[in-house]
Amino acid sequence: MLRMSKLFVRTLRENPADAEVDSHKLLVRAGYIRRAAPGVYSWLPLGLRVLRKVEQIIREEMDAAGAQEMHFPALLPREPYEATGRWDDYGPNLFRLKDRRDNDYLLAPTHEEMFTLAVKDMCNSYKDLPLNLYQFQTKYRDEARPRAGLLRTREFVMKDAYSFDIDDAGLDASYQIMRDAYEKTFTRMGLPYVIVQATSGAMGGSRSEEFLSPIEVGEDTFVVSDGGFAANTEAVTTPAQEDLDYSDIPELDTLDTPDSKTIAALVDFANEVRPREDRPWQASDTMKNVVVVATHPDGERELLVIGMPGDREADLKRIEANMAPAEIEMATPEDIEKHPELVPGYIGPTNIGPNSPNRTTDEDGNPSGSVRYLLDPHVRRGSAWITGGDADQKHSFNVVYGRDFEADGFIEAVEVREGDEAPDGSGPLRIQRGIEIGHIFQLGRKYAEALDLKVLDQNGKAVVVTMGSYGIGVSRIVAALAELNHDEIGLKWPIDVAPAHVHILATGKEDEVFETAEKIGEELSAGGVEVIYDDRQKVSAGVKFKDYELLGLPYAIVVGRGLKNGVVELRDRRAGTSVEVAVADAADEMRKLLS
Repeated sequence: MLRMSKLFVRTLRENPADAEVDSHKLLVRAGYIRRAAPGVYSWLPLGLRVLRKVEQIIREEMDAAGAQEMHFPALLPREPYEATGRWDDYGPNLFRLKDRRDNDYLLAPTHEEMFTLAVKDMCNSYKDLPLNLYQFQTKYRDEARPRAGLLRTREFVMKDAYSFDIDDAGLDASYQIMRDAYEKTFTRMGLPYVIVQATSGAMGGSRSEEFLSPIEVGEDTFVVSDGGFAANTEAVTTPAQEDLDYSDIPELDTLDTPDSKTIAALVDFANEVRPREDRPWQASDTMKNVVVVATHPDGERELLVIGMPGDREADLKRIEANMAPAEIEMATPEDIEKHPELVPGYIGPTNIGPNSPNRTTDEDGNPSGSVRYLLDPHVRRGSAWITGGDADQKHSFNVVYGRDFEADGFIEAVEVREGDEAPDGSGPLRIQRGIEIGHIFQLGRKYAEALDLKVLDQNGKAVVVTMGSYGIGVSRIVAALAELNHDEIGLKWPIDVAPAHVHILATGKEDEVFETAEKIGEELSAGGVEVIYDDRQKVSAGVKFKDYELLGLPYAIVVGRGLKNGVVELRDRRAGTSVEVAVADAADEMRKLLS
């Protein structure tokens, strides 16, 4: 039985100044976590109890699925990550350090290399497979902008599992087993989830799915359709569109367009100076050319121009997902000044990329002499646009893709909008936000090939093992649970993850109140019920009730004024209900509520 008089906890009445979301505010105020540095948190006793319960549910489902737990260090040597290319691919997100002998090490963001090498060391035959190994470990990522408490941190707890199979059919089977185990895991925790298609990013591999908990403060945006399509917006692809006939479109015409740097101003100008006969010009008739910088893992900064409809906003996260492992940001004026062919506010497609007179190609087919020019797939071949005229105060009309300009390629670059058609034709898309709580990948043979993980098959031939990767954000789940289970006065934990089951409050000054509360607590504890007993002698009933509401245990027993009538109060924090029962029946009635 935990006693508030001894418990290492201090509740706060005010929200921390740096807290943006409810989970951050309440976990700090209730004494579950404390900030140690930006994106780094200490787990206090109550918070650690919740974290361990989340871990235990995951552990039980992993074990039931046939996975075996092990544990790797967080401090790892450079060499395995260099062999897979991830020492460079992770770029500035990787914590790198040197020991006193000048050897390179890293704080691991994930452990694919170490699992692969462990299996390589101990398995040499198809008879050793299939195999599934997992661990709970603290991970590190040098986030540029940690935020929202436990939702985006530099240090976090993950469960990562890896399957090893002799062939792709085995990988499919292992993947499905883990997928099913994840569904059971999140259901047990009371976490709503949606399984969505996702990108693999720096992890690599083919099939990739995220488990997102639909929560408005989540950083992930995903889409669903009535027909069953679900995907992270980063993984949404634009449905293929047929080429348009442009035979009746007039020739390209460049006009002076004073004071028309913005899309809105350009549309107004077009409607005034060059009105259409069928309808007014709209933003969707214009094409803007957005300049971004891709910073590659080796530090190279590459300027890119991306053409997209003027009524759509650029989505840097989607661009970054499609250019992984490069990081994407908007180009600065200084970046653009280095390329005189780019006229800010008036950039067009006819003088850049493959359309530039300065473009050359080396013997390997690599272009140079002009920035790369990419198009969002919403720009259809044969479509005509109003776009930049490549000169100050000028725009060009009737600019046709496929007649007047070409591109170096395509990239999904614009924000997905409510009502866009699903890629599989299953209906219009609806946009939601969520927190990523799990991610599963079919890694394939990327890491096994890089680290030479082979076994002998049934014919005695050495074959490369195929792998799957399965991650759960353990510490992030604590935040997700807090986001979903609270009200305006505090937390409301589900029973299976709560730091304890019952909060007993002694709300009086008489010895009998404390003796009765003590007795009920000991009886419950003896029967395996986890109890926090507020035994503080000189703390008011009001403070005790506020702490109970803030801490958020599922149930409470209040021993106080009713004692003179032989009753105590049983409270259900989640339902907001209470009932009086006889003192002698208190423990039994609470056990019924818990069963």
